[in-house]
Amino acid sequence: MTQTISALIENGEAYLGIELGSTRIKSVLIDKKGTILATGGFNWENHFIDGIWTYSLDEVWTGVAQSYQALANNIKKQYGITLTRLKAMGVSAMMHGYIPFDQHSNQLAEFRTWRNNNAAEAADQLTDILNFNIPHRWSIAHLYQAMLNKEEHVGKIDFMTTLAGYVHWQLTGEKVLGIGDVSGMFPIDNHTRNYDAKMVQIFNNLVAERQYSWKLEQILPTVLVAGQPAGMLTEKGAKLLDPSGNLQAGCPLCPPEGDAGTGMMATNSIQVKTGNVSAGTSAFAMVVLEKPLSKVYRDLDMVTTPAGDPVAMAHSQNCSSDLNAWLQLFKQVLNTFNTEVSTDMLYEKLFEQALSAEPSGGGLLSYCFYSGEHGVDLTTGCPLFLHPAQAEFNLANFILVQLYTAFGAMKLGMDTLTKTEQVNIDKIYAHGGLFKSKGVAQKVLSAALNVPVAVLETAGEGGAWGIALLAAYMDQTENTLAEYLDNLIFANSVDNIVQAEPHWVAGYETFIQRYQAGLAVERAAAIFAESFH
Repeated sequence: MTQTISALIENGEAYLGIELGSTRIKSVLIDKKGTILATGGFNWENHFIDGIWTYSLDEVWTGVAQSYQALANNIKKQYGITLTRLKAMGVSAMMHGYIPFDQHSNQLAEFRTWRNNNAAEAADQLTDILNFNIPHRWSIAHLYQAMLNKEEHVGKIDFMTTLAGYVHWQLTGEKVLGIGDVSGMFPIDNHTRNYDAKMVQIFNNLVAERQYSWKLEQILPTVLVAGQPAGMLTEKGAKLLDPSGNLQAGCPLCPPEGDAGTGMMATNSIQVKTGNVSAGTSAFAMVVLEKPLSKVYRDLDMVTTPAGDPVAMAHSQNCSSDLNAWLQLFKQVLNTFNTEVSTDMLYEKLFEQALSAEPSGGGLLSYCFYSGEHGVDLTTGCPLFLHPAQAEFNLANFILVQLYTAFGAMKLGMDTLTKTEQVNIDKIYAHGGLFKSKGVAQKVLSAALNVPVAVLETAGEGGAWGIALLAAYMDQTENTLAEYLDNLIFANSVDNIVQAEPHWVAGYETFIQRYQAGLAVERAAAIFAESFH
């Protein structure tokens, strides 16, 4: 078996996927059936500089190269060969945000990530003007906010893109973007599989008096759908990926995608009435729609699958950061008693405590807002734990409430979808770091959404695997994307499904009512915390 894999890699028959997540850059190598042959990774963190959540582009390339190098080293160790050729590859990254460049490819402003909530004025105005929900984190909101702020760089823009689009551009020279990621830049027309032409014109008319040298359609990336070729790896690109020089140029790349689209790929949730939830630094749920929503909702974003089909997304900027901070505190307590516990064991044992908790959380309340949260009108964040004197304060309830609140803001958006719009969901696939401890976070999510929740074994590899699948799909386009996933990639997969019992669903409903009632306290705490800066 090892010899067969070695030959496959050596002959350039493997597919590479790289995803730049919010805390980790991951590289995955697969065969044409989606089997994972090797992985590599690099840990990084965003920085809060002058009121902006950002990453430096230099760090992007350090991380990409080190992630790729870790993959290459593992291939050498496992199979005794040097990775030199690829059949195809793809790049994915966290969606949304804003990276503008001038005509000489110089970066004009700091990379403004999805985590920023400083484009509220622009988002509100554009939502009214376009009659389409424009979230704070979308690229068009950042662009228009920069105009409202009279930022000098706007007039010099020649090209703007997302992080995946930027990395792909540097690897191939092509200014393109997959439709799923594009749908987090500007609204998409699901019939033309392109930018909504009417809305583009409305925007151009809106800003015409500013007399910029560009029109919106001139500075946005070209839209591509899954299966379309998106350029070739150049000599420059190969060197950026592999500074050692072992990797050869010339392999094709699939359209770059956002982490939402690759998460859908990794969980086989691109068919109508299916959906997936990604839970890590942020949390978002995506549901493929049978028909358009009846009206515009500010807590539901309209995006697409990598094939361009309409998707409703309930997104929250905050998920696991506060939970991680609490668990690290517990680890420090153990360390003071000279007790060493692995991180995986710490999470597993503490998560298990939640299963013996009072289903409503015992009256405790927590908010995990490290940053602002658009869905609850919070422009800045402040993690907060409330312990009413009459509450049942014990470890089980404490851990459960930390898990409950990780899905809180996303749950509010999903309630709009399922309760107000009456959208039926057969199953939700879950992926991301929170679901590594089997069964617990899965049960919490099922209680939150009142839907069966499945975790696929392969979903642990997340978006890097998903974008590698999109790279492999370029050789399988005689099938639809759904057929490719169903018949080739997931044909023998087993869903590990959890359905929360009715008393857990009722318990979460009690918690979310307390959560909504206490939001005024969280907003006051965030204002108070902001006064210290």
